[in-house]
Amino acid sequence: MASGDEIDPADAPRPLDEQRADAERVSMRALGRKGVSESEMRQLLTKQDLDTEVVEHEVARLVRVGLLDDVALATDLVDRLHERKGLGRQGVVAELRRRGIDQAAIDAALEASADDADDEFVRANELAEKRARQLRGLDRATAERRLSGFLMRKGYGAGIVRVAVERALDGPPRRSPSGGGTVRFE
Repeated sequence: MASGDEIDPADAPRPLDEQRADAERVSMRALGRKGVSESEMRQLLTKQDLDTEVVEHEVARLVRVGLLDDVALATDLVDRLHERKGLGRQGVVAELRRRGIDQAAIDAALEASADDADDEFVRANELAEKRARQLRGLDRATAERRLSGFLMRKGYGAGIVRVAVERALDGPPRRSPSGGGTVRFE
């Protein structure tokens, strides 16, 4: 640079204290709207044209004071995704990964949710029965295909889907009119 050239003030780096104040303002606004993972916060702050060290400082500060907690967020999301969206285990894991939550936090959240295979099976059956009512006018093959696809997209495993589809389309297992229900060998 020649001795007569001056730095344009617009090109000068912003002071760190100003960047930190901006980072705090942005992060507080984001946390006020919804739960945010560490990864999502990093991405949000990086988009604000902040130095990497300012971004990492803000994320570390939020973790230290307990405002960013991926395990707590994942645990909350597991419950909400099961209840509100009816997602199966695989669907929940995919959504948590999409949100940038690491595998250790996902595993801890799934363990804390106390969800077991029976709960997932019950949820799949309820969803299948509800959806099957909308498919009444279709032939059996089309209804099976659509219902199976619906449950698979929700993140349920193939075995659970197969049984849930059968039950939803055939109705609950029926007892014999004689009230027996057992097979006799003579």
